[in-house]
Amino acid sequence: MSEARTDQEVEEIKDRILTALETVIDPELGIDIVNLGLIYEVGFDGETGESVIKMTLTTMGCPLADVITEEIHDALKDVPEVEKIEVKLVWYPAWTTDKMSRYARIALGIR
Repeated sequence: MSEARTDQEVEEIKDRILTALETVIDPELGIDIVNLGLIYEVGFDGETGESVIKMTLTTMGCPLADVITEEIHDALKDVPEVEKIEVKLVWYPAWTTDKMSRYARIALGIR
């Protein structure tokens, strides 16, 4: 088990988790899952070291869900405080291109 962390430490770890998630690229669109707006929530328990990632996919039947989940696990290995990872797929609110960052919109030619 991990030692208890302050709220500030937990927030800093969550920021590093989010940065690590920016290395996970959606194979179909070639943009990272953070800028695509697929990450809805990043949780981190400062006592147990568990990170819960709530995310969605661009489509419900996306055949790449397992690939993206595996890449999330790989990316979070670079955050030493994360001892356990749970990826929860959520479908509400539904993903739309409005959730994309300005960078992703420009890269994909969406206005």
